[in-house]
Amino acid sequence: MQNIWMIVLSVILAAICAYLLGSINSAIIVSKLFAKKDIRDFGSGNAGLTNVLRTFGKGPAAIVLIGDFMKGVLSVVIGNLLFRYVGGVEGFMLGGYIAAIFAVLGHVFPLFYGFKGGKGILVTAGVMVVLDPLVLCVILGTFIIVVLISKIVSLGSVAAAIVYPFATLGIGLLMKRNTPFIDAVLALLISILVIYMHRANIKRLLTHTEPKLGQKKEN
Repeated sequence: MQNIWMIVLSVILAAICAYLLGSINSAIIVSKLFAKKDIRDFGSGNAGLTNVLRTFGKGPAAIVLIGDFMKGVLSVVIGNLLFRYVGGVEGFMLGGYIAAIFAVLGHVFPLFYGFKGGKGILVTAGVMVVLDPLVLCVILGTFIIVVLISKIVSLGSVAAAIVYPFATLGIGLLMKRNTPFIDAVLALLISILVIYMHRANIKRLLTHTEPKLGQKKEN
């Protein structure tokens, strides 16, 4: 019974730590440091890499890329450590996925910035580096191919999000992992959240008004 309560405690701690870490928005911090302005007041209004790149250029965007990516990495590492040393179980994937979900939630709905954040793509990439590099290769390949063909970053992001749970399940089964279906369901939750945050982009894609690479979105 004591072990169960320690596992519950590790879940709660992993969720809280990952959410708070995810709530630290690199795009907002960088835009205020470099331009004394809030990135959410420009372009698409999204506090993410693409909007920073279009608005402030490559330098600030590179910092955002590293910051958001590392949030995902650190969140999963913390989740894994909490499950191992607080929960007392080798729940590597489960602890990591719980932390991953809350890191993306924190990025999308940040506590520190009025619950208005980014779309979670870079954070998701960061968590996948730790959780499953093979899945990341599939997702990254999907993203690159779609963007190269369409020149539309949001389309590549949505395509990658759609592929994510299927890649997680397929690779999990091929590698004979212990919980491939549970991992796929947790990956699906992240995918749904990412796709939901791209709903405005999807509407523009359907009306052929989504800007391509090199184009600035009109305010």
